[in-house]
Amino acid sequence: MGLDIPTVLVVITVIAGVISLADWLVPAPRGPGPRFRVIGEYARLLFPLLFVVLLIRSFVFESFRIPSESMMPGLVDGDFILVDKYSYGLRLPTLGTKIVPIGAPRRGDVVVFHSPADHSIYLIKRCVGLPGDHIVVRDNRVFVNGQEMRATPHGTYEGGYGFNGSSLEVEQFGTSRHTIMLAGDRWATDFDGTVPPKHYFFMGDNRNDSEDSRYAAVGYVPERNLVGHARWIYMHWRIPGWPDLHRVGMRIR
Repeated sequence: MGLDIPTVLVVITVIAGVISLADWLVPAPRGPGPRFRVIGEYARLLFPLLFVVLLIRSFVFESFRIPSESMMPGLVDGDFILVDKYSYGLRLPTLGTKIVPIGAPRRGDVVVFHSPADHSIYLIKRCVGLPGDHIVVRDNRVFVNGQEMRATPHGTYEGGYGFNGSSLEVEQFGTSRHTIMLAGDRWATDFDGTVPPKHYFFMGDNRNDSEDSRYAAVGYVPERNLVGHARWIYMHWRIPGWPDLHRVGMRIR
C-alpha cells in the first residue's frame, strides 16, 4: 500500500485545528506550560495554511505525476499534470463521498481514478464507455453501441521512449479528437462487454501497452473511484535529467 496523502493531510489539519482551538480557549495564566504555548502558536500559524491547501486539493485541483507510457503520445513519463477535482462532483477528502453532484465524465475525457484493485494506486486513462454502453474492441478498432469510432492514420511516432516507428491515429469520440498510438511489436487486446450502471470503461491511448478496463485487474471502474478530469501539463521532469519547459502549459486533450 502506498502513502495515503489525502488522509495524512486531513489528520495533520485536524490536529493543528484542535491544538489551535485549545490554545485559544485556555487562558494564558492557566496553561499547562510554555512548551504547550509554543506548540499552540505554531499550530495557529499552520492551521489556516493547511486548511486552504486541504480545500484546494480536495475540491479544486490536485497534482499528479505521470509514471508510465500508457497514455502516450499525449502524456509521457515525467509529465506533471493538474487534475480538475470539481467537474465530476465535490467529494469529501479521504472518504470520497460525493456531496455536490456537478457533472459526469464524457466519452473522450482523460480521467484520473483509484484502481479498483488497490485504492491507494492512481491510474490515468481515457473514458471510452459510459454506464450502459456496449463496448467492443477488435484489432484496435473501438465500437460503442455498434458504431465504430472513427480513427484516421496520422503518421508515426518518433519521440523516443522505445516507441519510435509506432503508428499514430487520430481518434474521434463525438467532439473529442485525440491521438492514439499503436505499437507494432505488441499484441492488440480485444474486448466485448456492457458497462454496468454507475461504472465507466477506460482505455490508455498507447493502446497496445496499457493495462486498462480490458483487463481483469482494472475492469469497469465504479463512479465512486473517480478523482477528476486531467486538464494541463504544468511541468515535465524525467529524472535523471533536466526539466523540459517545452511541455509546460500544454492542454490535455
